[in-house]
Amino acid sequence: MPGIFPNTKTAAQNPNGLLAAGGELTSEWLISAYRQGIFPWFNEGEPPLWWTPTPRLVLFAGEVQANSRLRRTLCGCDWQFKTDVDFAGVLAGCAAPRDDAGTWLTSALQTALIELHGLGYAHSLEVFEQGQRIAGIYGIAIGKVFFAESMFGTRSNASKAALLSLSTGLTQLGFVLMDCQVRSTHLVERGAREISRAAFEAILAKATLQDCDWPGVWPIANTQELALMLADRASSSGLKC
Repeated sequence: MPGIFPNTKTAAQNPNGLLAAGGELTSEWLISAYRQGIFPWFNEGEPPLWWTPTPRLVLFAGEVQANSRLRRTLCGCDWQFKTDVDFAGVLAGCAAPRDDAGTWLTSALQTALIELHGLGYAHSLEVFEQGQRIAGIYGIAIGKVFFAESMFGTRSNASKAALLSLSTGLTQLGFVLMDCQVRSTHLVERGAREISRAAFEAILAKATLQDCDWPGVWPIANTQELALMLADRASSSGLKC
């Protein structure tokens, strides 16, 4: 049967979370994997590798933070935030090589994700400036959990703004948390925290079974509303836009 994985307790400690190799990148396999907190991560030319690290980095609903620099950026910009208008383009932006390190977003995985997008599971959020896409983030929504996969930005703070907007929209839709996979300083600074694999799986067992109502374009706060919200928060600490 597709998507039958080993018990996650058997995942390797080094490298952290490596669970299995092989299998397929069909929608059935991917949906089964994400429901269990398992995700694919491998390089071009390798078989699919499946991971479930512990601890797990997550952003709980409403806990994303904006520093003073991002607040000032949002107060002064004219960026527009949209969802699912260019999913393939966001994948391409995330797959672009960085620091000559290549990409883990292989052509086969991109094809599989586009199929998931067509089925209503994979979604993207884009940031535009004067009609040009300057940032994006994508992931998989199952129940009330959003498994954030990757993001990119071509303007300073644009990817951070995308993350903030995504968190705002997910909170509006009643999502429980955003999965961020593994620790990164950037995400910890935004409010992410680590929990054990067992705690993560306990949340998934309930939250992924809840109804997910993801409209084509959710009522995400536009730039002016975001700026006002952040300015209101900043006023208590003396920060001015």
